[in-house]
Amino acid sequence: MAEEKRPRHILSLSGGKDSAALAIYLRDRVPEMEYIFSDTRKELPETYEYLDRISSYLGKEVVHLNADVGFDHWYEMYGGMIPSNHRRWCTRALKLKPFEQYCGNEEVINYVGLRAEENRSGYISHKPNIKAVYPFREDGLVLRDIEEILHTSGVGMPPYTKWGRTRSGCYFCFYQQKIEWVRLKETYPELYDKAKEYERPYEKTGNFFTWSQGESLAELEQPERMEQIRREHVIRIQRNAARRENVKLIEIFAEADRTEELEEDDDQGCLVCQL
Repeated sequence: MAEEKRPRHILSLSGGKDSAALAIYLRDRVPEMEYIFSDTRKELPETYEYLDRISSYLGKEVVHLNADVGFDHWYEMYGGMIPSNHRRWCTRALKLKPFEQYCGNEEVINYVGLRAEENRSGYISHKPNIKAVYPFREDGLVLRDIEEILHTSGVGMPPYTKWGRTRSGCYFCFYQQKIEWVRLKETYPELYDKAKEYERPYEKTGNFFTWSQGESLAELEQPERMEQIRREHVIRIQRNAARRENVKLIEIFAEADRTEELEEDDDQGCLVCQL
């Protein structure tokens, strides 16, 4: 009688804190785990550095998907139309599709790093052979636990957080905040300029698409505009700090709303890219 084939165990690393902490958390619990990274070829240098650090801790190779094609290939396939919140072809072409191709038709358990306090849904594959599981939710782990896992292991937080970026993913991710564009300009001006080159009229319609909603990168990088964004960011931080103080003084019953309003984190955006 043929032995029943066991499911594959796969964890997708994004270069973000949650997937890194989940890999560390499960290393000795699921020794047969496979680790993958969907490489857009437009990642920050720190992301690749962080993946190497994680791989060393795990003692296993992190398989890079999209070995043959990256963002530019699909950018040309879509006629030079940059992705946005309403045109997320990058997620489909560079994240979901390669992952499902890597899984094939074998039974797969996919481990996702959603935390217990997060009020959002994880990646759900349309392929019946892929089952998503959420260990942090099941075990009740929240943000402070994830930070503790990273600190205790020595892997630490993603290095790009040192200069104020909150998310992994492409350096020109359209989900990043205005202040993150300012910081990219200050830290990697050459990458900012490369992102700016993608902003050009779409040939089929003549529409001019921008990475940052409401303005082009050429407009955003003007000194007066960058200073305005910095000021607004400081005001937002102060306002959030005041709200946190108010939480200590009065009772708030809508815990989910509190988390969404008060936690300045990388939760907004593409789930597949950011975990």
